[in-house]
Amino acid sequence: MTTSAELGLPALTVAPGGVATTTLTVRNDLDIVEAYTLEVVGDCAAWTTVEPARVSLYPGTSETVTVRLAPPRSPSARAGEFPLGIRVLPTERPDLVTVPEATVTVTPFHELQAALAPRRRRGWLRGRYRTSVRNLGNAPGTIVLTPGQAGEDLRFRVTPERLRLEPGESGELRVQARRRKLIWFGKPVSWPFEVTAGLAEAAGDKGADGKSEAAPATQHPTLDGEFIQLPILPKWLLALLAALLALLLAWFALVRPAVRSSAKQAAEQAVAQQSATPAPTSAAPDGGAPTAPSGGNTGTPGKPGTGQQSPGTTGRGGGPGGLAVPGTGQQSSATIDVQTANSASATGSYQVPHGKVFDITDIVVANFQGDQGLVTITAGNQTITTIALETFRNQDYHWVTPIQVPEDQAVTASVTCETPGTPASGKQAAACHELLNVSGSLSDIRQGN
Repeated sequence: MTTSAELGLPALTVAPGGVATTTLTVRNDLDIVEAYTLEVVGDCAAWTTVEPARVSLYPGTSETVTVRLAPPRSPSARAGEFPLGIRVLPTERPDLVTVPEATVTVTPFHELQAALAPRRRRGWLRGRYRTSVRNLGNAPGTIVLTPGQAGEDLRFRVTPERLRLEPGESGELRVQARRRKLIWFGKPVSWPFEVTAGLAEAAGDKGADGKSEAAPATQHPTLDGEFIQLPILPKWLLALLAALLALLLAWFALVRPAVRSSAKQAAEQAVAQQSATPAPTSAAPDGGAPTAPSGGNTGTPGKPGTGQQSPGTTGRGGGPGGLAVPGTGQQSSATIDVQTANSASATGSYQVPHGKVFDITDIVVANFQGDQGLVTITAGNQTITTIALETFRNQDYHWVTPIQVPEDQAVTASVTCETPGTPASGKQAAACHELLNVSGSLSDIRQGN
C-alpha cells in the first residue's frame, strides 16, 4: 500500500505578471484514513500555491486540488525552464511521502529604467551627460543608447557603445553632445535633443521547444536633454569693451588737451619772465665803474636800483616792489583735502604765507574712490587745469619752469561731485573725496628800496 499523486500537466508555460494553473490528484491507497499536507518545492515555490494545502482521504478515495502559478513581473522571476515539485506528505505514514514533478517555462520580458543627468549643460562647443540604466526585465540584455536631434545640428558620442546588464543590474553610459560651429557673438542658443535607451538583441529568447521566438515588446525610455551653446564673446564683454573705448576717447578729448594747455601756459610764463628781466650792465671803456643801460635808473654800484637785480638773485619778484631773498628758498609741500557731498560743490585751498613766495614744480591729484564729477585747480589768479574725475584715479603734473604764487594768494582745488565712487572696500562712498598735493620751493621776500 502506498500514496499516489499526479500533476495534471507535465509541462507549463507562464508569463511574468500572468497566471497559469494545473491540477494535482492525490489518492489514498492505504486502509486507514489519512491526511495529506501539500507543499511546493523547487525554484517555483516563491510564486506557486496549492489550494487547498491540506486534504483528508478515506481509504481507496482521491481528491483533486488546484496548483496556481503566478510569477511576478520583476527581475526575481528569471526567464527559463524550472522544475516544479509538489511534496505530498501523509500525516500517519510520513515514510510514504511522494513528490510529483512538472516543468515550468517562464517567458522573458524586457523593461529598462533610465535617467539623464544633468538634463541641461552649458558650453562653447560641447556638453557631457551621464545616463544611468537599470535592467528591470527577467532576462539579461545588452543596452545601447540612440541620441537624436531634429535638424542634426549636434553630433553625439556614447561611451561605451554597449553595456551588458543582468536582470536587476544597473550601469552607466556617458553621452557627449557636440556642436559643429562656434558662436562668436550674440545670445546663447538652445539645442534640445533626445536619448533613447534600448536593447541590442534583435531576436528573443528560445522557448521551451528550443526554437527561437520573436523578441517580446520592450519598453524603450526616451530621455530629454538640452545643450545651451554660449557665445565666445558674451554681451557683457562687448559692453565692457565699449565702455573702455569710451574712456579712451574721453581721455584723448579731455586729459591730453589739459596737459598740453598747462605746458603751454608754463612755457609762456617762462618767456614772459625772461623778457621782463633787465639787461646786464656794461663796463666803461676806461675800466671805470659799470654804467647802466640807456633808459635805466642808475644806482649805487653793487646794489640794485629799480630796474636792476642784485647778482645771485632768482630774478622772480615776490610781490609789488619785492624780491625773493637769495638763499632762502626751501622745499615745501602742502596737501589740500576736499570732501564734497553728492550733487554739490566744495573748494579746498592752501594760502601762501605773508612775506613768502611759492614756486610750484609738482602737483599730484588723487581720485582714490573713482568719483565722477569735475575738479578745477588754480594757483593765485591762474587756472592750471580743469579735468573730469571719471577719467583718472591719480594724475600728476610737473613743470621745469615753476608756477609762482605770490604771498597771501592761494592754491585752490574746486570739486563738483556728480556721483561718489567705490573705494577698495567695495562699498560705494557717501561723498566725493579728492586729495591735491602741491610741491615746490617756498622763499622769503625782501621789499625793494
